[in-house]
Amino acid sequence: MKRYLNEQIIRDLKKKMVFLGGPRQVGKTTMALQILKDKQNYLNWDISQHREKILKGELPPGEMLVFDEIHKYRSWRNYLKGLYDLQHGNQKILVTGSARLDFYRFGGDSLQGRYHFLRLHPLSVAELAIKSQNNFMELLELGGFPEPFLGKSKVEAKRWSREYRTRLVREDLLSLERVQDIGNLELLIIRLPELVGSPLSLNALREDLQISHKTLSKWMNILERLYAVFRLMPLGSPKIRAVKKEQKHYHFDWSLVQDMPRRFENMVASHLLKWVHYEEDTKGRNIELRYFRDIEGKEVDFVVTEDNKPFLFVECKWSDDELNKTLIYLKRKFPQADAWQIHATGKRDYQTKEGIRVAPSLLFLQGLI
Repeated sequence: MKRYLNEQIIRDLKKKMVFLGGPRQVGKTTMALQILKDKQNYLNWDISQHREKILKGELPPGEMLVFDEIHKYRSWRNYLKGLYDLQHGNQKILVTGSARLDFYRFGGDSLQGRYHFLRLHPLSVAELAIKSQNNFMELLELGGFPEPFLGKSKVEAKRWSREYRTRLVREDLLSLERVQDIGNLELLIIRLPELVGSPLSLNALREDLQISHKTLSKWMNILERLYAVFRLMPLGSPKIRAVKKEQKHYHFDWSLVQDMPRRFENMVASHLLKWVHYEEDTKGRNIELRYFRDIEGKEVDFVVTEDNKPFLFVECKWSDDELNKTLIYLKRKFPQADAWQIHATGKRDYQTKEGIRVAPSLLFLQGLI
């Protein structure tokens, strides 16, 4: 299948190098090979023969090169800079990688102005053109990574998810980061899905795992760099008494979350983040995904801001529940912002006098990316 970033990559390659980041097994290499006309021009740092060609400078001829996992090479930035400058920007270069590529794109300025950075996310309602509730529930059950979703088996999806976590720690993490206490890190990864949707207390987690706050903070940063989890900051505004420090976290693989209402919330978070990253990467918009919670405990699941001003509020419900009063409160504070309360299994679709749309989640998610 052709992914949602396919045409954008082709357009960007005409102007600069393209760096494609995202979680492992989300489809980066597959999409790169679809774009690449000559498969001989695909070079993977993890393959010894390819690595030797890269180091010796014996690159295959052609108008386009794909470098996979080259971020594991310590001097990869200077290597690509030299190659790009030598060709005067005439050779198309696509670089794919996971967290390390993303994290180190800010390191130094040797590549400044020479590349576009894009982030590939799991499959979504809009990308799959899902129109039925049954197909929506299938995506919720299986997750958005291509292999388990296209396999259409709940059992195989669970096996894939378990093996994915193991490979993430035993292969990706150990090859990219220095971590000694792997056992406790694996316990953290197992524990985190149970805490999705609530403000994450690092102190409580630290006590559970019997590790230092510094170590736990470092591990959370690593998991973010590996695209295992993503964290949301709370909305802060002088108009409202919002909390400023507590973060919520979600998983790129929402099938890890066993509680179905929380899994649904995680799925919506992933869809929103995919749309936010797409708008940032392809249109240059200064938008951000956050949530709202004030000191009295009033909460709305998601807030999207542009230039630090909220323009979209989204509250998630499993069924046709009563309208969230905090959503009404925020809509009155920010009347120009769109506000939605969406439900996974309900059928009601209406608009309140305040201008809040209450609708099945399928209708909302179809309008993203």
